[in-house]
Amino acid sequence: MKTKILYIEDEPYLGKIVKETLEIQGYQVVWETDGARVVQHLGSFDPEICVLDIMLPNVDGYELCRQIKALKPELPVLFLTAKTETSDLVRGFEAGGTDYIRKPFSIEEVIVRIENQLALAKSKGTLAGPPREEIQLGKYTYRPSRYELLTPEGTLQLSQRESEILTQLAASVNRVIERKQLLMGVWGDDSFFNSRNLDVYIRKIREHFKHDPNIRIQTLKGKGYLFLVSD
Repeated sequence: MKTKILYIEDEPYLGKIVKETLEIQGYQVVWETDGARVVQHLGSFDPEICVLDIMLPNVDGYELCRQIKALKPELPVLFLTAKTETSDLVRGFEAGGTDYIRKPFSIEEVIVRIENQLALAKSKGTLAGPPREEIQLGKYTYRPSRYELLTPEGTLQLSQRESEILTQLAASVNRVIERKQLLMGVWGDDSFFNSRNLDVYIRKIREHFKHDPNIRIQTLKGKGYLFLVSD
């Protein structure tokens, strides 16, 4: 089943290009140009994520995001906008946005961020079924909401960053997760500094799983990671 995206953008050329490209990549997209007509799509289309411009006719993106969140608080909202001031970004998150992309952008970045938001929502249980309080990983039990990893040697208290990274890895068990996706999901950008931080955290998480030889975090050079959990 195709992932359903509600895309709100009033610039015709850009909207057409993004919609068609996402559809080529296998997504089902409803494209709306007028913020005042968006709410009606929430029930009829039931999207899994909204990609939302801020500067719209009739109702701006901030207000629209608040309306969306009032009706579907679990729905990820990805702002995609030319407004680049820090204050704009803060307003977007305060309105309920879950991620933010500044124009101009690459469609590859949009797709990575969409997939990241969907993975995070799924790991929290907001897209399918009840929240997962415990995730079984070989001999280990991971409790995301408590930042706890139950190991054969006892309980490890994870840092927030460790937990955010492990949550994304656990949502992609035995599948490749791109390095950029991890960086964007945890830090919001893929700068050199954050990239080095990610290396440190990956080493720490590997060390946490040393008691189970059936669990490995494999680095794929130039690509990302493969979190292998075998029986």
